[in-house]
Amino acid sequence: MPFTIGLDYGTNSARALVVDTRNGRELGTAVVDYPSGHQGILLNPSDHHLARQSPADYVHALEKATIEAIAEAKQADPSFSPDQVVGIGMDGTGSSPIPVDADNAPLAFQDAFKDNLAAQCWLWKDHTSIPEAAAITAKAAELRPQYLAKIGGTYSSEWFWAKIWHCLKVDPAVFDAAHSWVELSDFIPAVLAGVSDPKQIVRGVCMAGHKALYAEDWDGLPDKEFLSALDPKLADLRDRLYDRAHDASVSAGKLCDEWAAKLGLPAGIPIAIGEMDVHYGAIGCGVDEGTLVKVIGTSTCDCAVVSADKTVADIPGICGIVKGAILPGYFGVEAGQSAVGDIFKWYVEGVLGDVELHAKLTEEADHLKPGQSGLLALDWNNGNRTILVDQLLTGMMLGQTLYTTQAEIYRALIEATAFGARAIIDRIKEYGVPVERIVCSGGIAEKNPVLMQIYADVTGCEMRVSRSSQSCALGSAVGASVVAGVHADFKSAQDAMTGLKDVSYQPIPENQQVYETLYQLYRELHDAFGGVSPSADLGHIMKDLLALKATQSA
Repeated sequence: MPFTIGLDYGTNSARALVVDTRNGRELGTAVVDYPSGHQGILLNPSDHHLARQSPADYVHALEKATIEAIAEAKQADPSFSPDQVVGIGMDGTGSSPIPVDADNAPLAFQDAFKDNLAAQCWLWKDHTSIPEAAAITAKAAELRPQYLAKIGGTYSSEWFWAKIWHCLKVDPAVFDAAHSWVELSDFIPAVLAGVSDPKQIVRGVCMAGHKALYAEDWDGLPDKEFLSALDPKLADLRDRLYDRAHDASVSAGKLCDEWAAKLGLPAGIPIAIGEMDVHYGAIGCGVDEGTLVKVIGTSTCDCAVVSADKTVADIPGICGIVKGAILPGYFGVEAGQSAVGDIFKWYVEGVLGDVELHAKLTEEADHLKPGQSGLLALDWNNGNRTILVDQLLTGMMLGQTLYTTQAEIYRALIEATAFGARAIIDRIKEYGVPVERIVCSGGIAEKNPVLMQIYADVTGCEMRVSRSSQSCALGSAVGASVVAGVHADFKSAQDAMTGLKDVSYQPIPENQQVYETLYQLYRELHDAFGGVSPSADLGHIMKDLLALKATQSA
């Protein structure tokens, strides 16, 4: 009975999952919180854009979570033995690059840099490189417009080159000490494989294509002439990165003796190539052509695939279209929202100061009709990732009166994230990406039926929920089952190991009609404050909201 282990590195914690490759049964799991910083994140009170993470936390969580998951698997099924584990897969946040030395050890492990924030992992949600991202976008528009075409027209401050260039500017000592930079999703597989040369790391095209401007069309990473136009030191760094990146059909290596002994697993078992958490999450949700997967967490990522035999149009505002990024043999299409769960957390825990209010406000919000609050919000509390790609945008709440309640605000924030989700769906469908059903994953999708119904009503799509509450780790385990040869391909592995819960959220026609009106008002705000229609006349929106409120309240 072959088992695989999926490792999922999230924003605040990492988890390990032991999975039966025959049927997707999840035998053992463990979650380890990152011990450093605030909920695992290293912050700077003077710069709200900064978010770093300790690479030491990653190694700590790798060992602790895996050992605990194996122990739980043994307890759940006494017939289970670690010798039955035939492969390991791993996913992580991105872009989360780590500066490393020539031996592939993070600079943060050195005494000289252990307290230096620039020497840590630059977490995906770090937005300190907004100026660099803008400069990369401008220079690419001038010299390499083909680079921008594949990433929706704008390079993001969340991505690889912008963060590294910012490091060069603000802390050149760290940049100069770094022999190379490695994405978290490439780093952990390399650690497990015992790779001590950054150049020998088997890099994944998922991170390379979506975050580092890698494409076969221009023979890999951006050329040195372009990088020199940004800064000659970036061009020099290119030689110390990698030449080729690979899809998930390629193994990242084999489990080395050192880590086999630490984890109690057989040495030499294959390690699946690393992917972004939400990309393996899409696989764990059964992504296929026509199925859009939404992994809803602190932020939300939307993933779709289109057969590589077809031509996919360049889509403005979409994070990227990368061959092999999610499933081998398909173009991976990625979009997302920079904050979803984080917005609810900000309001309930930050503003109201009571974590227990989530359930109460959800229940009260459920008793409100669409439009009854008279409120309309923009979901940009952490900037806009798609479709505007502007991290300098901020949130907004319109329509408050002296009688506005906490529950009304809470529902308006949920609706705002739903409107942002619809903007993404409309955009990719407009450019020919099929969306026939939506499968959601994450704790919010499982635990908040109010949100799921609102999403169904706003998008007009049936919303389904992944069978696994740990779809990212499950997807990593699916990848491990393929490189281990248990399943011939990802289709057969997904058929055997993934599934959906027996719950479906169908659009309610009368709610759809109201939300169509609200969405058009949202798009007016969206386009005006997003710079698409800066001269728009917004004077009618407050009155339209009041009229809708009166109708729905009656």
